[in-house]
Amino acid sequence: LNKALINKYVKSLREQKLSSATINQKLSAIRKLASEAEDNNLIDSRIANGIRAVKGVPFRGRRTGNWLTKKEAQMWLGAPDVKTVKGVRDRAVLSVLIGCGLRRAEAAILSVSHIQQREGRWAIVDIVGKRDKMRTVPMPSWAKAAIDAWIFAARIEEGFIFRRVNKGGNLMGDGITDQAIYDIVVGYAKKLEKQGIAPHDLRRSFAKLAHKGGSPIDQIQLS
Repeated sequence: LNKALINKYVKSLREQKLSSATINQKLSAIRKLASEAEDNNLIDSRIANGIRAVKGVPFRGRRTGNWLTKKEAQMWLGAPDVKTVKGVRDRAVLSVLIGCGLRRAEAAILSVSHIQQREGRWAIVDIVGKRDKMRTVPMPSWAKAAIDAWIFAARIEEGFIFRRVNKGGNLMGDGITDQAIYDIVVGYAKKLEKQGIAPHDLRRSFAKLAHKGGSPIDQIQLS
């Protein structure tokens, strides 16, 4: 672990055409690792300083992002094969991303206890998101129906809603990672020939579609 190795790593990331933000985020983690290793006398201070001195990748312009039209959103929700257990799960995942605007990390920690009724309407109650902020998000009936179909198919009664599914259609473990949520979205982006669409683009689509549907800006921001 030294400056030369990290520079070589950055070069390989750039060759993969990853975004500046992604590369810099990875670099930030490595710098933190170097500092922790130095504090615990695992590496020399000179080496740690060299690693921290590796320059990040400059941002070139600002990415405006992608979003789906209503028709495209319907295509995404219809893409999973709901004749399979995995397809039922994937449709439920896409439903909470598009219909509720959840971040992928929030979808990963979504539990049965979060789904509650408030004033006669279904909502995701007290979900903890970025910077440990807690909020309640309205859930459209079609998203609730997709969640119910998955819970029934997977026979889930409590705990995390989304679980890993193996090739045989059997559940594995008690939850799912946010990286797995990302992989699900990227997989359908390839299937629908919409490469470049990521989970945050589905969150952006939620905001766009809600606004076009007449939802007040302040309510969208709260969600």
